[in-house]
Amino acid sequence: MKKEFWISCISAYLLVACSGNGSLPVVPSDSDLQFDNLAQTWDEGIPLGNATVGALVWQRDSALRLSLDRTDLWDLRPSDSISGPNNRFAWVREQVRKGDYLPVQQKFDWPYNALPAPSKIPGAALEFPLKMGKVSSVHLYLNNALCEVAWDSGTKLKTFVHASEPVGWFVFENLPDTVSPDIVAPRYNNPDEVANDNSHAGPALVRLGYKQGTTRKDAGTATFHQEGWGGFSYDVVVRWEQKGGTLRGVWSLTSSLSEDRAEKETADAMKRGVETDYRSHMGFWRDYWAQSSVSLPDTVLQKQYDNEMYKFGSAAREDSYPVSLQAVWTADNGMLPPWKGDYHHDLNTQLSYWPSYTGNHLQEEMGYLNTLWNQRDVYKQYTRQYFETDGMNIPGVCTLTGEPMGGWIQYSMSPTVGAWLSLHFYLHWKYSADRVFLKERAYPFLKEVVTFLEQISEVGADGVRRLPLSSSPEIFDNSIDAWFKDMTNYDLSLMRFAFGAASELASELNFTDEAAHWKAVGAELPEFALDEDGALAFAKGFPYNQSHRHFSHAMSIHPLGLIDWSQGEKSRQIIKATLKKLQDIGPDYWCGYSYSWFGNMKARAFDGEGAARELRTFAECFCLPNTFHANGDQTKSGKSKFTYRPFTLEGNFAFAAGIQEMLLQSHTGIIRVFPAIPASWQDVSFDKLRAMGAFLVSAEREGGRLRQIRIYPEQGGTLRLAIPEGSKISFVSGNKGEKQEQDGILTLETGKGETLTIGF
Repeated sequence: MKKEFWISCISAYLLVACSGNGSLPVVPSDSDLQFDNLAQTWDEGIPLGNATVGALVWQRDSALRLSLDRTDLWDLRPSDSISGPNNRFAWVREQVRKGDYLPVQQKFDWPYNALPAPSKIPGAALEFPLKMGKVSSVHLYLNNALCEVAWDSGTKLKTFVHASEPVGWFVFENLPDTVSPDIVAPRYNNPDEVANDNSHAGPALVRLGYKQGTTRKDAGTATFHQEGWGGFSYDVVVRWEQKGGTLRGVWSLTSSLSEDRAEKETADAMKRGVETDYRSHMGFWRDYWAQSSVSLPDTVLQKQYDNEMYKFGSAAREDSYPVSLQAVWTADNGMLPPWKGDYHHDLNTQLSYWPSYTGNHLQEEMGYLNTLWNQRDVYKQYTRQYFETDGMNIPGVCTLTGEPMGGWIQYSMSPTVGAWLSLHFYLHWKYSADRVFLKERAYPFLKEVVTFLEQISEVGADGVRRLPLSSSPEIFDNSIDAWFKDMTNYDLSLMRFAFGAASELASELNFTDEAAHWKAVGAELPEFALDEDGALAFAKGFPYNQSHRHFSHAMSIHPLGLIDWSQGEKSRQIIKATLKKLQDIGPDYWCGYSYSWFGNMKARAFDGEGAARELRTFAECFCLPNTFHANGDQTKSGKSKFTYRPFTLEGNFAFAAGIQEMLLQSHTGIIRVFPAIPASWQDVSFDKLRAMGAFLVSAEREGGRLRQIRIYPEQGGTLRLAIPEGSKISFVSGNKGEKQEQDGILTLETGKGETLTIGF
């Protein structure tokens, strides 16, 4: 979105502050969501959130409904079937050797589907009777993270979830009558609940065995208290005050896992007042949108991108739990959420944080890294028990607190989950150049992961290091065939990355012996498996010959960059053959996130037309009207044979990363601006996207010509910039160091905090 919006926005705040006007000023953008009626289903509701609590604004029957959620609403009862003497990778390996895999499925997979918990659970809802007549408009203001609903009668609602407090506000104006909200509790005692919404819903809430919670309503206050498993409980409190035709109220949803208390949060909020809270709310969003922005000539991609970054700002915070499958918008359909709303580390959480790096939102990404860091003891215990090794691996499907949940253990308990998650520690270091983080977080985390990988792998008589069992998400589903005897390219890619990154970071810290050791171990790994056409295969003898949603076999191309266009003709041929094979086999069994990922891969291959096409397909075919990723092809136009609509967020955020890849790349150590944009994009720009090395880059292209690049070096150091083909540098200003131009690469020594401008 354009920075100019904020000039108007700031002016509006000043006007309100000076006049004492009680309204909540908003600034529209072209990317705002606008409808002429309220959504009729929860998954099409207007999303509001702050990564701890969230709300969806929609209509159920004849009531305006706010579906309330919170990240730490969990039933954390242990998965008893996972414990016991056979909770060992060695036992699984022996069962595979014997060809007797049913006991493994019965122990690890069946309970995941048969038992209702552990699981994320829903919160509650607020409902307001719709006495105001016909809705005339529904508007989500992205700049303000505020939803406005207007009625023909003149009644208007403005509602927002505070950016940094666990509360949400609602303000009605011009009400024709007295109105008060009702708390509608989840029906934990209804055995006949069904979803009927094609959302891949879990079992009914009654399966949890809870006693139905208690709801109370007094003058100006309503409460709901729900007891869960093992002493867990949560509370909803809403307070309101109506004066004439104006109703103001605030709600909070808190859990016993947090120090927050809904009673106190709402009382404190009412004392502060909605105007005060809105100003502090806008302080966050003003800063958030100022972190980076893009301006695209494709209105479909622009709107989708801005909405993705809005959702990212609503779902990720430094002090929050990571983004789960549905984040703060758990299904409100009387059922447990799809896939239990858990943490899937075989793709979902990883893709969800892709846009934090180039998008310049490293602070929001820290909630992910902090949680992974703080749960290391849980992961190490899991590693010792299941794998019987030192070091650390991480469950691929886990609870809020990091405990394994079982499922298809080829992926949910894969040996390389920790390696993929360690990529995010590595990327944070590369994009921040924060040496304290490198020393205290990135390398220690990676060292634990590669210590495990060295011990779990074996060196054969041929001198080649391999895993005893290998898999490739989610090829052959949960059958015994999903365990490959040879290393899959998926596991191989992640192990190559992990040992290489550990060596690189150890060297950066002058740990010479450790760097040499990790490099030597990595050198023992086999070569990538290619098919007869030179494309990456699943494993030796297993070509990519079936449409599949997860491009696990191509991890080395993206996101790992182990096989990159910059490496020359051999790598380019592998990339071209792999992408062609994906295209030729077709998207019959792709999900929406597959198109987002494919768009990223096309951008890495400098195919701007292809990247834009894949990302546009995602936006137009796999998203609901509120831009939520629904996994299946909602247009039923042949983009996938999956036509269901389970809402998950990873496809949304991978889309945003794909746009960023089209505009700026730096993964090779050389910054490239507009590396993969369609030829038709004559006018395109971006502001403060982040490159590796902690360089904030802004660039403008007008009339098909690159005009200017501005770079702010947060840490200083050597900058390498690829001069776009057909462009010629006219000046470099603000740089005090030496500069060199050779083979199309401009090399500059930059000073910390000294902005430089390059004109063309």
